Amino acid sequence: MTAFSGIIPPVVTPLLPSGEIDHASLVRVVDHLLDGGVDGLFVLGSTGEVTYLTDEERVAVVHTIAGRVAGRVPLIVGCMETTAPRVIDQARRVVTAGADAIVATAPFYALNNEKEIARHFRLIAAAVDVPVFAYDVPVRLGGVKLSPELLVELGSQKVIVGVKDSSGNDVAFRRLIALNKAAGSPLKVFTGHELVNDLMLLAGADGQVPGFANVDPVSYRKLADACAAGRWEEASRLQEQINAEFEIVFKPTGRGGDGTGVGAFKIAMHLLGVIDHPTQPATLGEFSEADIESVREVLVSTGLLR
Repeated sequence: MTAFSGIIPPVVTPLLPSGEIDHASLVRVVDHLLDGGVDGLFVLGSTGEVTYLTDEERVAVVHTIAGRVAGRVPLIVGCMETTAPRVIDQARRVVTAGADAIVATAPFYALNNEKEIARHFRLIAAAVDVPVFAYDVPVRLGGVKLSPELLVELGSQKVIVGVKDSSGNDVAFRRLIALNKAAGSPLKVFTGHELVNDLMLLAGADGQVPGFANVDPVSYRKLADACAAGRWEEASRLQEQINAEFEIVFKPTGRGGDGTGVGAFKIAMHLLGVIDHPTQPATLGEFSEADIESVREVLVSTGLLR
């Protein structure tokens, strides 16, 4: 459990212009993150565009990352599927490929109540031999929110070991922190926020899972260290710097959430020389030169690109 803490960014999945996985760039992404001081990697999350990848591509991504990491940090791998049998099938594949833990959401497309969601997680945990994290991300689940009470219950029963909270519900997050502490802290609680990580760590989060760390892992490392040392004014300044850089996600236009968020990360990583191409899945289309230049302007103005 002590291994699952700190900065565990969701890893971007680079693609070639053909749409195939760019494994050479993926290796550089891993090096970029490890050199930046991260404490683990969350593979095949939303930032990794997991839902656009085939089963074989998912396993190939895990193989490449596990091979490069070589046990230096833990790998938490997303198994995003509609129901427990499909999650379990994915989990067995990625564990064989090198996952140290898995992440699962509540069921989606399937219509389940909270009791059935609890059973979903219990079935998964009983079928795999690695720790299970819950991913609370209502925006991708038709609004389904994992309640703090359910999460702490599953943690106390050792069904799950932790939570990535990407709900955007700060009240529920504070309640989760409080309920978890009252129960003896059975869960590791991570914030999936980008812009208020200093506040979430002050509130008691065990760590952070920031997608923007793919672009600037060093600043998140400095932020985490400042928070751990109780240097909250410094942490606030670092967070404001990150927030200024994060403006890149508002620059691509005429696109959905995946195209603007992860897409902007990929453009920035391409401009910084981390990945060869800012390619996204075919569904999302290509970026315009104006999109790329607008991201470049933010990187230059904030000092990330010189």
